[in-house]
Amino acid sequence: MKNIKTDIFPLSLLFIQPIFMASNLVVARGGVEFVPPISLAFWRWAVVFLILLPFTYVTLKNNFHIIKKECKKLFFLGSMGCGVCGAFPFLAGETTTVTNMGIIYTSSPVFIILISYFFFQEKINLTKVIGLIACLIGVFVIIIKGDIDLLINLRFTIGDLWMLAAAVGWALYSIYLFYWKSKLKIFDRFTMISFFGALSLLPFYVGEELFYKETIFVTEFYLWVIFAAISPGIIAFTLYTIAQKKLGASLTGFTLYVFTVYGAIYGYFLFDEKFENYHIIGTVLVFFGVYLAKKNNVKKV
Repeated sequence: MKNIKTDIFPLSLLFIQPIFMASNLVVARGGVEFVPPISLAFWRWAVVFLILLPFTYVTLKNNFHIIKKECKKLFFLGSMGCGVCGAFPFLAGETTTVTNMGIIYTSSPVFIILISYFFFQEKINLTKVIGLIACLIGVFVIIIKGDIDLLINLRFTIGDLWMLAAAVGWALYSIYLFYWKSKLKIFDRFTMISFFGALSLLPFYVGEELFYKETIFVTEFYLWVIFAAISPGIIAFTLYTIAQKKLGASLTGFTLYVFTVYGAIYGYFLFDEKFENYHIIGTVLVFFGVYLAKKNNVKKV
C-alpha cells in the first residue's frame, strides 16, 4: 500500500504540473502586448529569484562553498531552462504561427529520450515507444485540427528556428537537471538557477532596451511579470523537478504533451477558441500515451 501511494503522487504530477506550465501560453498571448519578449523573460526570472531569496538566503549563505563548486552547472541550467526556454518562445511568436510553435516544441520529449538513450544509457522499451507515438499523434490531431492539409501546407520561418532551439534547450535542461546531482535542496537549487537564468538574459535585455523596444513600467507590466514568475515559473518548475526526481528525465518529458492539451483548454476558456471533436480525440490519445509511457518506469526512491 505504501508503494502504491508513493507511485501515485509523482505520476499525478504528469497531469498537474502542465496546468501551471501551460499558463505560460497565457503570458505569451497576453503579456507580450505590454512587455517586450526578452524583458518579460528577464524580469520574470529576476522576480522568481527575489521571491525565493528570503526563504533560502540562510541556507544558501551556509552552503556557499557548494554553490561555488556547482556554479558552472547552475549557470548552464539557468541559461537553458530560464534563458533559452524563457525568451525564445516569446521571440518565436513574433514571426511564426501557434500551429508551428506547438508542433516544434512538442519535439522536446523526443530529444530528451534520444539524448538520454545515447549519452546516459537510459533504457527505452517498446511500451514507452508506443506511448510516445500515441502522444505525438494526439498532439498533432489537436494542432492540425483534424485536417491533414494544414500539416502538409506548413511554412517555416525564423520563428520556427527559435522554437526548435527552445525545444532542444528544454531537453538539455531536463536531462542535466536529472543527471547532475546537487547537494543543494530543491528550492535552494532553484533559487540559484533562477538567478543565473536572469543573469544569462541580462545582456540581451539591455540590448533590447537600447536597440529594439523600451520596457514601460506600468501596472500591466507588474501584473504579467508577477503572474509569469509564480504560475509557469516557481510552481511549474518546482513540480517538474519533483516529478523528475521520482520518474526520470524521459518520462517526465511527457508533461509537454499534456501541456499542449491544457493549452487548448486555456484557449477555449480565456480566448474564446472553440473546443472541437479533434480536441477530445487528441486529449484521449495524449493521456493514453502517458499511461503507456509510465508503465514500469517509476523509479523507486
